Order: sequence, then structure tokens, then C-alpha cells
Amino acid sequence: MLIHVVQKGDTLYKLAQNHDVTVDDIAAANGLTNQNVLVIGQSLIIPIEATSHKVRASESLWQIGQRYGVTLQELIAANRLTNPALIYPGQTIVIPQAARPTIEVNAYTEKFGPSGVEIVEEIGPYLTYLSPFSYRVQTDGTFTTLDDSGVINAAYSKQAAPMMVISNFENGTFSPDIAHAVLADPSLQQKLVENILATMKQKGYQALNVDFEYVPPADKELYNAFLQKLVDDLHPQNYLVSVCLAPKLTANQTGTLYEAHDYSAIGGIVDFVILMTYEWGWSGGPPLAVAPLNEVNKVVSYALSVIPSQKIVMGMPLYGYDWTLPYVKGGKWAPTVSPKEAVNRANKYGAEIKYNEESQSPYYNYYDEEGLEHIVWYEDARSVQAKFNLVKAYKLRGVSYWVLGVPFPQNWYVLQANFTIKKLV
Repeated sequence: MLIHVVQKGDTLYKLAQNHDVTVDDIAAANGLTNQNVLVIGQSLIIPIEATSHKVRASESLWQIGQRYGVTLQELIAANRLTNPALIYPGQTIVIPQAARPTIEVNAYTEKFGPSGVEIVEEIGPYLTYLSPFSYRVQTDGTFTTLDDSGVINAAYSKQAAPMMVISNFENGTFSPDIAHAVLADPSLQQKLVENILATMKQKGYQALNVDFEYVPPADKELYNAFLQKLVDDLHPQNYLVSVCLAPKLTANQTGTLYEAHDYSAIGGIVDFVILMTYEWGWSGGPPLAVAPLNEVNKVVSYALSVIPSQKIVMGMPLYGYDWTLPYVKGGKWAPTVSPKEAVNRANKYGAEIKYNEESQSPYYNYYDEEGLEHIVWYEDARSVQAKFNLVKAYKLRGVSYWVLGVPFPQNWYVLQANFTIKKLV
């Protein structure tokens, strides 16, 4: 796989000729419906198996690795380089054909019924787990139900293991009161666990994911004890238990989102954790990359200091946002935009796509019909490749996507080019 950044004058026909592939091959790899529309700065997957690369002027070894989906360490080893900074234009660099590591892949879905089934049938081959979101816990130890039978059956048809998600989500946010009510009352916990086990058995779930957010800091030990109870009760039934963790940088990070999420304790209790490494740029906040690599790396690095790598699943977004400028705190929230729509919007308004090296994320500015300036941050083949390189470098258990239903064909191609996906079904 080669990732090409569109330059002025590029056409799919020229790119196909240059790389000895067909136009249809490139269009299919990138999910292109209009083969005549390319945007300067757009990333394109060229579906080839490259074995070597000639260094261009001012090109670094790290940039070459990004183009071909290999890590810096792999390039250094394959080319026996003592100083990777000393490469020169015209030098031939061997592109190693390393075996693809095996990882687990989870994806959440909020779509059910026929549309949800269609999405799972398309994406299921790339998944280890499918996680319908979510069974919402109530203060009496019960939870709301989901019409999830269709997507569960579709998951099984694609060998993806359904993972039940319980949350303290209520009225568009996460409720500390619901979390406290359950954690502080052993009888409610027992009732909740019995309901979970009955539902998992009835629906055919194979794993449980706990997404309790904004847990009161004073309930940290109660939360750990609750997770231990879940493991003690579910493991004898051969069910896995996982937990979502807020993106912390230190053990003592303050804030209601973080304080009750004890990385060290929780990592020792459950089978694996899912780091929610996204939403630095969020709908109601100032314009930023949704999952900037430099920030994601900080969270993963801290997690690795207290949790084994084989228990860490890194969160990844399948979406971006379109902010209207100037950003005003408390003003209109930025709408979600899919990576596919982001490129189409750049084309519509004549924008040139740029790439931020620090965050490893694409973005662009444009003016709409009313003369208002916008900025769009989203994900592309380059940004997901950079995140996959992190997964490989740290030997993580896998990745978890929020959320299905946002078109991003490139992601699934790059995922499959980098990894073998573990199947439990």
C-alpha cells in the first residue's frame, strides 16, 4: 500500500499509469464515486505492494514510512541504517514486507434495524467485536433495552463477537447520580449483574463493556469493587469484561471525568481496557484535531506505565467536525462530518487540504455561501496510518472505533493492510 497526496495536475488516470494499477482499483480502495474529482492535499491509497522507494529531495525516512505504512524502526532494520537522518536524494530504500501483526478490533454502533444490519454486514469482516451502544443502567438496578437482535445476528454472520455495553448515559449525558446509586448499594449491584447475565445469555453476547463516565471521585474504590464483582461473576460463564477509560495523562489527574478511572487498579481487574483517545476537538469546543497523535501518544504512554500492552485497546474516531469561525464558547455546536463528506466539501468550496504534522491530522478552511469562514478537521488514510504505527510500535491489543455509520472507506483498507484481525467466533 502507498499513500499518495494529491498534487496539482494529478488525475486518477495518471496515477494509475504511474503505478501500474487501474483507475477502478484506486477508486475502490478510496471509496470514490466520482473518479473525476480530486482535491489538492487529499490522501489517496494506491493499492500496490511496493518493495523499494527512491528518496526525494528533503524527504525523511519517517515520511517514507508514512507513505508505505511501515514504522521507522522497520525501515531502519531493513536497510541496516546506522544514522536514519543521513539519507540522500536518489538513494533506494527497501520497503520491508513484514508480517501483519494480529490485533483485536472493536466498533460501537448506535444504528439498529435494517440500516444497522447493512452497516454490520459491510464492516463486520474487519471486526473482532461489535458493541451496540448501549444498555442504560437505571438507579433501581435495571437497564433500558435495545432492539439489537438484528445487528447481533449480522455480527455472527461475519464472525464478529457481540459485546454488550452498559452505561450510565441519560438524557444526552453521563449521570454521576446513576453511577453512585448502583456503586453504593450491593443489592442493586447484584440485581444489575443478574440482569446482565440473563441478557447476555438470551441475546448471545460474548463480552461485556462497561462505559461508566463521570463517576463521582469519592466512588473510585466502589467502582473498582464493582468491576471485580463483574469479573468474578462473568468469568465462570466464559464472558470477557472490558472497561472504557477516560484519556488520562497521570494517575492523579484532576476532574470528575478522570479521578474515578484508576488505570492501575482497573487494568489489573478486567480483561482489557478501551482508551477513549478522541474528542480533543469536539462539537461544543474550539476547533482542534479530534484525535491528535501527539496527545493520543501521551495517553497511551501513561497507560503503558501501569497496564500491560496486551490489555490496551486504543480508541479511534471515524469522523470529524466542521466549525464555523470565529469560534464562540457556548455558541452553535459544530456538526459531525464524515471523512468522505469532508473531501467532497473541500471540493465544493475549492479548498486545499492541509496536514498538521504535530497532530498528524488533515484540515482545511473554506468560506460558505453566506461568506462565513469554516475550518474542518477530520481523519484520512495518513492519520489512521500514523495511529496504526503507534499500535504496532507499542504492541497494543488493538483498536476500538467510535462510531459506525460514518462513511470512511479508506480506514478499513488501511486497517486490513496493516493487521490480521483476530476472530473469536
